[in-house]
Amino acid sequence: MTTPDPEVTVDADDDALSAEVTAEYAGLRLDVVCAKLFDQYSRARLQQWIGEGRVKVDGAVLTRSREPVAEGGVIELDAVPLPDHRVSPQDLPLEIVHADADVAVIYKPPGLTVHPGAGQRDGTLQNALLHHFPQTNAIPRAGIVHRLDKDTSGLLMVALTLEAHASLVDQLAARSVQREYDAITQGPLIAGGTIDAPIGRHPRERTKMAVVPRGGREAVTHYRVEQHFGHHSHVRVQLETGRTHQIRVHFAHIRHPLVGDLTYGAHRVRGGGLDETLRDRLAAFDRQALHARTLGFVHPRSGQDVVWSRAPPADMQGLLAALIELDPRDE
Repeated sequence: MTTPDPEVTVDADDDALSAEVTAEYAGLRLDVVCAKLFDQYSRARLQQWIGEGRVKVDGAVLTRSREPVAEGGVIELDAVPLPDHRVSPQDLPLEIVHADADVAVIYKPPGLTVHPGAGQRDGTLQNALLHHFPQTNAIPRAGIVHRLDKDTSGLLMVALTLEAHASLVDQLAARSVQREYDAITQGPLIAGGTIDAPIGRHPRERTKMAVVPRGGREAVTHYRVEQHFGHHSHVRVQLETGRTHQIRVHFAHIRHPLVGDLTYGAHRVRGGGLDETLRDRLAAFDRQALHARTLGFVHPRSGQDVVWSRAPPADMQGLLAALIELDPRDE
């Protein structure tokens, strides 16, 4: 991917971008450095946001574009989303799991982008929502309060009123939303655990995220092993935070990248001695093996706890069946 899009820079409840100033940008103006680090936005727009106090350097708000920045400084940008009136409604297929006057729960299939970006102006979930729920035109991001990567399947909650939007955003900030995922990792995991490692922009590959020693944002992932295989694991993952690509980055960090994830995982099928049929099945799996299975929150109007679950789609189910048959765990 050559052009960053919103799925690269913002995911789930993570609405701020951060990056560390490298030596090549040391001493340059703040707006120039921001334009280099956050090149999905124009310099004019970044200058506007600097003037509005939306840019911090090492935690301090800077409002002058000409301010020089030092090497090692951490720039944080509170980016304003594209106004929804610039996004056109489109009559696209949309699987509505639940809808009432306040909220909707949507199943997003793999391959569907959530928001329009620099490289894709239509054919997204937001376009579909604006058609099926016209009232979302008056709500930021058409009511979408968290995200899934393009090739991740699963459940998303959508606010249908401004009041519901405020409630769901508050619940995400309070880390009270239940979000559980199914994932298939490379390499056998012995037991469950917690990955507590800060995530920020990759120091060299600016379209990727990484676990970083400084300048990252707190990121906590809990997991348990559902099924053990010889060379793989089926894990159930719970998010405490929601950083960009968090699950994918965290499992790559502990050297168990997700099957099919060519961005953060191996570029070939791992595991000596794999059955050839299974090796072919793994090579043909063309997305990260990640599915948002369970979504729970407090209903904004009733105050009741509501929970929805959705099993993984056929491609992941088929891969799990192949692993059960062809990659048994040694007893």
